[in-house]
Amino acid sequence: MGIARLVLIGLAVLALAALIVVGVLSLVGVLSSDPEPSTPPPSAAATSATPEQQIPTIRVQCLRQQCPKVFLKVAGGDVLLDREMAEGEQAQSFDAKIDVVLADPAAVHVEVNGAVRPPGKAGERQEFTVSRG
Repeated sequence: MGIARLVLIGLAVLALAALIVVGVLSLVGVLSSDPEPSTPPPSAAATSATPEQQIPTIRVQCLRQQCPKVFLKVAGGDVLLDREMAEGEQAQSFDAKIDVVLADPAAVHVEVNGAVRPPGKAGERQEFTVSRG
């Protein structure tokens, strides 16, 4: 056997031994640690959020069987929704500023900061930006 093979076999044995040691130490650490007490999920009454924080900046709900494209995007950020919606489907966001585009504003119910936005004319595209507050 050549020296190179012996060195490779030696390295493989050392790597295997190291993996076994790390595994045993991890197992001992997990078994000996005290489990964290489980906490029940906070109820709606127990949360510290104010009512203003629980009201979405915008909520859009489809009123028809099929609503044309609804586009919601965090101003200067991520696209939240860019598609058609089905009847009863809702989309909402709590972000500070949201850009909105409605292909048919008469097909959707829109609330801005909890207040109902008047519906637009059927088939008339609307673009607007809403801010938290």
